[in-house]
Amino acid sequence: MELTKLIDKVFLLKFIKFCMVGFSGIFVDFGTTYFFKEVLKVQKYIANAIGFSLAATTNYFLNRIWTFNSHNPQIIQEFSRFFIIALIGLGINSAIIWLLNGKFKINFYLSKIVATIIVTLWNFLINAYFTFA
Repeated sequence: MELTKLIDKVFLLKFIKFCMVGFSGIFVDFGTTYFFKEVLKVQKYIANAIGFSLAATTNYFLNRIWTFNSHNPQIIQEFSRFFIIALIGLGINSAIIWLLNGKFKINFYLSKIVATIIVTLWNFLINAYFTFA
């Protein structure tokens, strides 16, 4: 097997694992967002930020251990990189939700799904080549 094909398979496997972790994070994100927005009546963008941040934190630990098998002893630096990337992702996420929901009047949760897909690609690529490289 050629080295590039092996690397492509390893990269694809990491992406699949990243997506699986992200899928579990969707429950944390959407559940938290729903709770803060609908139950506690927190403003929707703040509720979204809380849900997104909590999911990013749980996703970091799952991705560190399972997806990227990181043994980096500089866990604070690694987490900081991951979280900064997540915060940039949050900005992208919020902008997409604002555009789709605020401007085009698409359902908030459907807008959040679209934003989540786009930000997942962003997060994976940047984390693969920066945080866990």
